[in-house]
Amino acid sequence: QIFQAMIIPEQVRNVDKMLQKISPILSLEETDIARIKKEISRHRRFVPVKIKDNLSWEEVATLMLNNHLYPGLIIDEGLARYYPFKEYTAHPLGYVGSVSEQDLKKSDAPILQVPGFKIGKSGFEKTFDESLRGTEGISTLEVNAYGRIMREIEKKDGLKGNDLDLTIDIRLQKAAYDAFGEESGAAVVLDVHTGEILAFVSVPAFDSNLFVDGISIKNWTELQTNEKTPLTDKAVSGQYSPGSTFKIAVALAALEEGIIDAKTSVYCSGKMQLGNHLFHCWRHSGHGRQNLVDAIKNSCDIYFYEVALKLGIEKIAAMSRRLGLGTIYDLGLENQKAGVIPDKEWKQQKLKAPWQQGETVIAGIGQGYVLVTPLQLATMLARVVSGTEITPTFIKKDTPSTPKKLDIKPENIALVKQGMFEVVNGLGGTAARAKLKLKDVKMGGKTGTTQVRRISLQERAEGIKRDEDLPWKYRNHAWFMAYAPHDKPKYAVAVIVEHGRSGSGVAAPIASKILEEAIKLDIR
Repeated sequence: QIFQAMIIPEQVRNVDKMLQKISPILSLEETDIARIKKEISRHRRFVPVKIKDNLSWEEVATLMLNNHLYPGLIIDEGLARYYPFKEYTAHPLGYVGSVSEQDLKKSDAPILQVPGFKIGKSGFEKTFDESLRGTEGISTLEVNAYGRIMREIEKKDGLKGNDLDLTIDIRLQKAAYDAFGEESGAAVVLDVHTGEILAFVSVPAFDSNLFVDGISIKNWTELQTNEKTPLTDKAVSGQYSPGSTFKIAVALAALEEGIIDAKTSVYCSGKMQLGNHLFHCWRHSGHGRQNLVDAIKNSCDIYFYEVALKLGIEKIAAMSRRLGLGTIYDLGLENQKAGVIPDKEWKQQKLKAPWQQGETVIAGIGQGYVLVTPLQLATMLARVVSGTEITPTFIKKDTPSTPKKLDIKPENIALVKQGMFEVVNGLGGTAARAKLKLKDVKMGGKTGTTQVRRISLQERAEGIKRDEDLPWKYRNHAWFMAYAPHDKPKYAVAVIVEHGRSGSGVAAPIASKILEEAIKLDIR
């Protein structure tokens, strides 16, 4: 509940002078005065217009003590939207703001004409606005020829808006956001059996409360110019190459097609020749002979180059889509991106060019044209470890629906899970340093590091030899997706750290912290 300062224009002899008098008391800026005048011009002069919301007690007391100096000024009690979790929930919840001319053109609902009324502008506030706001009350009035109210004939109270029960657990949401520290990125945590989104963060974010009464130019400029893009919801609109996390989809496609099995091995010398092009493994000295579990554990590129070539891009794309990549989900968030799961038809339509074998090679390790969002990657992992076609959702149900089985052989899923277990728990696994600090609970996962820009020959000559020597915006992105507990999966998380340089060194510890918290809370 809040106090509001309102003005009834027809009771004020000179609106400009009145606003000049009260500006120092209410700290009104030129932009505020311009807004008030615009509101006055939009309504009849006997309709109250809001001057300022959320008055402090000092402001109320000062105006009330001197109310004889301000005829036409009234202090009213009202309600205001307040977001107690500020940055923690900014992207999914969104925010409300004042009704604009465009809003009035889209809807003729009488409630939008109420002075100071707020409408959803982004996130769930916008998507579910009509349901959340309820309905207006009705008052039948008798007026004279000048439009002045003479008496009230009938009154019907409005109806309260509906509640929206979300699956997000605020304790896990806070822990996930805080786990990033000063890094930029996103994390999505799913219940692997129901698809419920338990945490959904994009870091850094913003305080939703800044927008309720109209954001200041200073605050807006700070948000707009921040290179870590706090206004972008990276969890669903950030599209990134998945890097080696994509090897899980390639592995399952090859197993299902019978191209490989548990014993199939490839010798990694550190490079592979295709035509006149040389493709390198991330470990230039090579990994030696690798079977599938070894190749997942060590993230061997040569193994997946060979497998991708035998599979072909069409089968890789088909499995990727079955696992939830390249999909926009019905979540109530309008800024979702579909990512890109390329195939021959996609390239022909998009680039008017035929598909090349070399493009299949790099797609096999999640590079090239392949793009995913953190939400999609979390969904892929949840589907793999649960063996079901879960669909992510924010809306809580008393009895969650049971997803149908994924048409993938259980022994193939078990083999891929064994590889992900070794990534974290095996000797020399790429994320061996990110083990859970919990007794008797182990997680499985997959690292991924994706190049943003190559270091040029000139930069190398100037002494820039490593990724961390580059400016922040040119450094590699870092991925880690993980699930826990390994023996009975319940939670899946996907973490992207923008320009984080290393999936194992930066993204994996963040994912580990988030899963530890989920298990401690034991949600649902």
